Amino acid sequence: MHDPLALNDERGPQSHWLATAHRRPRPRLDEDLTVDVAVIGGGIAGLVTAWELAKAGREAVVLEADRLLSGTTGSTTGKVTALHGLRYERLRRTVGEEGAGLYAAAQQDAIERLVALAAELGTDAELELRPAYTYVTEPESVADVRAETAAARAAGLDAHFVTDTGLPFPVAAAVRVDDQYQFHPAAFLTSLADALVSAGGRIHERTRVIDLHERAHIRLETEDGAVIKASDAVVATGFPVFAPTSLLIRLAPRHELVIAAPLPEDADPQGMYLTPEDRTRSVRTAPHGSGRLLIVTGEAFRPGAGDVGVRYARLESWARRYFPGFGEAGAPLRWAAQDVDSADLAPYVGHMHPGTQHVYVATGFGGWGMSGGVMAGRLLAAHLLGLPRPSWTEVCDPRRPAPPRELPELVREQREVAAHYLGDRRRLERAESLDALLPGTGAVVRDHGQPRAVQRDVSGVLHALSARCTHMGCLVAYNEAEQTWECPCHGSRFAPDGTVLQGPATEPLPRRARPDV
Repeated sequence: MHDPLALNDERGPQSHWLATAHRRPRPRLDEDLTVDVAVIGGGIAGLVTAWELAKAGREAVVLEADRLLSGTTGSTTGKVTALHGLRYERLRRTVGEEGAGLYAAAQQDAIERLVALAAELGTDAELELRPAYTYVTEPESVADVRAETAAARAAGLDAHFVTDTGLPFPVAAAVRVDDQYQFHPAAFLTSLADALVSAGGRIHERTRVIDLHERAHIRLETEDGAVIKASDAVVATGFPVFAPTSLLIRLAPRHELVIAAPLPEDADPQGMYLTPEDRTRSVRTAPHGSGRLLIVTGEAFRPGAGDVGVRYARLESWARRYFPGFGEAGAPLRWAAQDVDSADLAPYVGHMHPGTQHVYVATGFGGWGMSGGVMAGRLLAAHLLGLPRPSWTEVCDPRRPAPPRELPELVREQREVAAHYLGDRRRLERAESLDALLPGTGAVVRDHGQPRAVQRDVSGVLHALSARCTHMGCLVAYNEAEQTWECPCHGSRFAPDGTVLQGPATEPLPRRARPDV
């Protein structure tokens, strides 16, 4: 294995998972191709879908814009659990008690499938049995935990209301579900990718799909000009590329930060923990030499919100406060993950929209993509292979109507998008303000009436791009901590040179002349 503390590559910080997995390079697609199923996206949902198809004898190809697992999957916390924060009480209100039960059944099935897959692949992938907890420390939140425990039990989980945990600080209350898992997602999926190729599947990295047409067959085009013809296509790209507006308005991107540092074996809290307090805090450990690696995630915010360095500092301060010695051996590792939330909290897995029979989507896992991705692979395989559909098919159907209880969330989300789309344009600074732009920082300014995304590199040279996201035209914002341009509307992320790092955008930010300053 690589040195787990060597977490930088040419694209910036890497997660612990990516730095410690042997991801063999896969070829770029440089020719036209005809296949049964084209899967766009090389994360857990895409890889599991392709694997299920290849095992059944269908010809499947995975098309990944960057490297496998370079998106959310490679930056996850690696929890595989059916306890998803305080979700079941909210699901009971948005999709009903039956829907909440089906959601729980889908997650439990995914856990069992992942464990079976690990055994089938012959990789332990650091798979560890652990209890999962959702806890609160404030007494006024105890009622919420009691309600969640009851809702989770009604949904079919063996959930318990407790006041004791393995955490090194007292909690007011917690929901506990035993026999859940944590694992090394990149190690697991690297093995799965190898098995997929051995089973006849194909994987192409650095192959960005920029267009999709559905007629008598599916026709995909890549940025290098290759054409892929397929009977069916699966869009498994996190926030979906090519999605219709009816689906886009029901999704919201969420960015979270991750820090990690060694922890003595005897300080391991022996569980997976999550609290909605303090802008979300998630805790787990992973094997690390002779001890453990403490992984802390939190500071949930919308992409482009700014103050990312401050948020990292808050997260590190919290970890040092509750886990003495955290980071004493050196600066904690840092990386970030981006998730996609659905308005009613259930994922969207199935036909992308009512007018299609051959384009499928997997998205909206809301931070629980490890179980969600396995579930999606199973469900999409049932669609594509003509197998009996699992009982939770309808609750995950992207074509489901928006229930009245979802409308307030939809209105709030679209108001926020509109505020960024219109309001950000009114707050642009004039280009003259770039005199104060420090090396390694960026700003969006008005230059001759046009918005420009301007970054000053470490040598002091200014670089300018169009500030309009190539997805739908929202103005991007600069994330100094991660050195990226980010779209607050739908979560697209770009490198300082405009290269797409994360969709739904498929085209880079165009270069522009340097502003006159």
